[in-house]
Amino acid sequence: MKKTPTPIQVLGFLCLIATMLAYSSCSSTKKSPETKGWISLFNGKNTKDWIVKIFHHEVGDNYGNTFRVEDGMIKVRYDQYDKFNNRYGHLYYKQPFSHYHLVIEYRFADEWRKDAPSYTQLNSGVMFHSQDPRTMPKEQDWPISVEMQFLASLGDGKPRPTGNMCSPGTDVIFKGKKDPRHCIESSSKTYGKDEWVRAELIVLGDSLITHIINGEVVLQYSQPQIGGGVANGFDPSIKVDGKLLKEGFIALQSEGQPIDFRKVELLNLAGLSPKSALYQKYFAPPAEIK
Repeated sequence: MKKTPTPIQVLGFLCLIATMLAYSSCSSTKKSPETKGWISLFNGKNTKDWIVKIFHHEVGDNYGNTFRVEDGMIKVRYDQYDKFNNRYGHLYYKQPFSHYHLVIEYRFADEWRKDAPSYTQLNSGVMFHSQDPRTMPKEQDWPISVEMQFLASLGDGKPRPTGNMCSPGTDVIFKGKKDPRHCIESSSKTYGKDEWVRAELIVLGDSLITHIINGEVVLQYSQPQIGGGVANGFDPSIKVDGKLLKEGFIALQSEGQPIDFRKVELLNLAGLSPKSALYQKYFAPPAEIK
């Protein structure tokens, strides 16, 4: 097992990331070697590099045109559904990653489907360290994965932070011990339904996970591993409780609430050279890349 980074190491790494992002936003012509590693997982035109899996449907069946590309965005919509029928869906990028910095910009849109479970209102997210969607049976509801959950205000004046952690078929170590809760709240502010929010994940294999909302660190935990409940209908050979999750697929969620994604970008930290200014000893070196 790799050693979990110390808070000082994490702070130093986050400072390096912030410096890199600031340079990227200010430079209009030539990019530094450190910014060239960023890739857009979404090309702004189609989802040809993505795989759909929707509960009650086979892999690749984009029922009701749930995931569509319009106006340069990935949109999740349900206007072609006859009924929701718990059709929880996910759109997976075509390859797994282990050590990376992910940036997603999202906003909630349109009306929530009232025949979806009540908890799904103004609720979505991104799954990571997920099992391959091609290993999911037709009747598996949630992928075995970790989720960065996105929420927005319900308009009742109560706080509803976003950037939380939820764990379908997984466990994490939070504040030094395995946390039994399915979801752990972040310290983020509450955002309105129509606001664009910038969500970032820094994932260091089976070590430290950091959630960032609009530039602020709002949650950290470590040692993501298979375990827990919530996921149902899975192949038992896939769910090996206690197995640390070193890598996995990234997936945008659909669970009854329309949402737009306009940016999905990733810096593959496993691809950084040990000579890079961003490289840390707890990263996976290039030799470990599959």
